[in-house]
Amino acid sequence: MACRGTCCCGFGPVNEDNARFVMLALLIIVYLLCGAAVFSALEHPKEKQAKERWAQRFEHFSLKHNLSKNELEKFLRYYEEANIAGIRVDTLRPRWDFTGAFYFVGTVVSTIGFGMTTPATVGGKIFLIFYGLIGCAATILFFNLFLERIITVLAYVLKSCHEIQRRRKGVLPHDSRRDSSNTGGNEADNLAGWKPSVYCVMLILCVAAIIISCCASAMYSSVEGWGYFDSLYFCFVAFSTIGFGDMVSSQRAAYESQTAYRLGNFLFLLMGVCCIYSLFNVISIIIKQVLNWLLKKLEVTCRHCPGKPFRPRRNAVVPGHVRTRRVISIDTDAVNDSETDGRRLSGEMISMRDFLAANKVNLAIMQKQLSEMANGHPRPSSSNNRQNGFSGGVGALGIMNNRLAETSVDR
Repeated sequence: MACRGTCCCGFGPVNEDNARFVMLALLIIVYLLCGAAVFSALEHPKEKQAKERWAQRFEHFSLKHNLSKNELEKFLRYYEEANIAGIRVDTLRPRWDFTGAFYFVGTVVSTIGFGMTTPATVGGKIFLIFYGLIGCAATILFFNLFLERIITVLAYVLKSCHEIQRRRKGVLPHDSRRDSSNTGGNEADNLAGWKPSVYCVMLILCVAAIIISCCASAMYSSVEGWGYFDSLYFCFVAFSTIGFGDMVSSQRAAYESQTAYRLGNFLFLLMGVCCIYSLFNVISIIIKQVLNWLLKKLEVTCRHCPGKPFRPRRNAVVPGHVRTRRVISIDTDAVNDSETDGRRLSGEMISMRDFLAANKVNLAIMQKQLSEMANGHPRPSSSNNRQNGFSGGVGALGIMNNRLAETSVDR
């Protein structure tokens, strides 16, 4: 891990969080450079061919119809303006009737932003700024709450499967909770402390995303006339809220079973975005594990830095030699509980609790609630939360609540 004190590179004090931040920033830059190189190699030749083909067609058309290039270019600019306003050669549905506007605001608040429909008036652009500010924030909160509930369901299901498996092996009695209440058996206590694996949750979300994408692609390929691979491409671009706009669903003026198709399109987009959003959050935990592994490998180099020897801070995630390694899992205990008895050092690579506690990202609150439901015995919230009213919250809201709670307690 990073050492504390002054770094040999001359960048001043270094701690684990700063080292992790710098490492992630460098990896993202490298990732961007590699992506740019790959896409440039794949797409640039196609772009050059299309440009040459267009120049030949433009020249041939101007000669055939005896039109000057300036007049033809002016006409094409008029068409580009009409295209921005939603006018196409093919007959498409109205962009700004109620259904078209509803589709547009859906792409706004979901942050997909296909770009097929954009406001052209000054009033529409000004209204979009305020509308999107509130709508996007509310939708992100909805995605966070969806993630909270999907983790609750997964935690309950996985715990039930684990309990059934232990009963079949004879490790756990068939009426474990009653027996544990009477005898306080260690088996039941161990089961109560059991946590679902991060990798298992990621696998389930990945399978769910694949199933939704495949079903949606079958619908789009049959209704829109796209190829199946193109439909899969559209699903990822839409569900991940990238929203290039090169392919957009439900844009024709009429479809067979139009109402059913538009309802299916809406539901697939909603489920896909929620599922991919949840998957991205879980994958971010895996990325954090990779960063910890890389920083552990760089620890030998950092030992040569002058300054104080490496001492892990409170709330730091440290390598396995500092503490006994454990199974990677989603820890569902509250962050506030760890505040009262001191934050433990994590030897795992890495648990959900350590990841969230180290960065004060209070999806841990979400996971606490879901684990309580899975274990069947909710724990009371901490006194600080009750006194200051900052309990609950996930994602960015959880960060804000915790910071406000800490400030209130300090004062």
